[in-house]
Amino acid sequence: MTEQITNIPDKGNKKRVVIVGGGFGGLKIARKLKGQHYQMVLLDKNNYHLFQPLLYQVATSGIEPSAISFPFRKIFKGYKDFHIRICEVQQVHPESKMITTSIGTLEYDYLIIATGCYTNYFGNNQMAKHTMSLKTTAEALHNRNQVLESFEKALNTGDMKERRQLMTFVIVGGGATGIELSGALAEMRKYILPHDYPDLDISMMRIILVDGGSRLLSAFSEQSSEEVKKYLTRLGVEMRLNQQVKSYEDNILGLSDGSTLESSNVYWVAGVRANSLSGFPAECYGPGNRLKVNVYNQVEGFNTIFAIGDTALMMSDEYPKGHPQVVQPAIQQAMNLVKNLKNIETKRPLTAFKYHNKGSMATIGRNNAVVELQKIRFGGFPAWAVWLFIHLMSIVGVKNRLFIFIDWMWSYFSYDPSLRLIIKAKPTLSEEDT
Repeated sequence: MTEQITNIPDKGNKKRVVIVGGGFGGLKIARKLKGQHYQMVLLDKNNYHLFQPLLYQVATSGIEPSAISFPFRKIFKGYKDFHIRICEVQQVHPESKMITTSIGTLEYDYLIIATGCYTNYFGNNQMAKHTMSLKTTAEALHNRNQVLESFEKALNTGDMKERRQLMTFVIVGGGATGIELSGALAEMRKYILPHDYPDLDISMMRIILVDGGSRLLSAFSEQSSEEVKKYLTRLGVEMRLNQQVKSYEDNILGLSDGSTLESSNVYWVAGVRANSLSGFPAECYGPGNRLKVNVYNQVEGFNTIFAIGDTALMMSDEYPKGHPQVVQPAIQQAMNLVKNLKNIETKRPLTAFKYHNKGSMATIGRNNAVVELQKIRFGGFPAWAVWLFIHLMSIVGVKNRLFIFIDWMWSYFSYDPSLRLIIKAKPTLSEEDT
């Protein structure tokens, strides 16, 4: 086993709480335990918290990535006995209460796994290699580059087949992300691209949404699904429902009914898979690689190891497949776990987690969204305004909220977001270059 992580002081008489993952759940726990009698260690692969629900706007040139990313060291500035390390956690060793990371090992008293999830390709390596996913800032920037480069290439080619492929965008997955991407691309086609590329026939641009289900937004009511379908149809988005992707090679996407779509730009937002840590017995992992937990979010068989959010599988009569892998369960489980950590220390009974579904929402483009609360469902402009407000208030930091608000207002009144930049990483020099 490798050496211990350096520069983390001895915990003394305190209990060490190690949080793996600084997403919504991990961030909430870390902030709520501020000033408590613990030594806190936050481990993450990135040095910032990312507001993932707005990644699609980065990918479609709506907002800058810095507006939805907030550095951990700024969030936790001034926190006492709080330590941040940027690394990858590789394995848990429950028998010794230790974890192995890319920078060394670390002992814990309480381990909280809040590692979220990543794109699920369902074993299809072609999809993983050749399609665009949307779970990280790097992926969003890559997508933005590819969208803009596609139009530059389409402008420069005289091959009509290649031009059609470059101007065809296929989104696989009819959930909230697929809907939001489709709407954003359709609005670019309507308001932005004709002015940016007057020498291109923008009417050649196709946006095709593919989903294996019989309706879009399957987690919403049928009424909302139908509204979304009608609005996307008005925006010119083509829909292929009850279709599964079978192959993607040489810019040709094969569907389950035998038909094909030719496209150089395929987004894969069809499912997620939990980023659960290795080191547990096989029986601890459930469908989608989620860690099975009890009603206190303890990983089954381990009283001092907890999993929350997307990576936690808490099955019940109401949620036989576990809670939905969205923001609210992660935040609510984090809040309940903060209480239970205190209960453990004071030897009080633990509080079972109960999910309070506050509703769902998805935006379909300018002035249109669907919102479903417990007993209320509405759409159109009022839903869009609610969507804007809730997402704006959920952003970390006043400065970030202000920047996003300015970007949104400028885009709303000018129909012209000004972030259409192709920014690439510095290329590595080859031996010939040197």
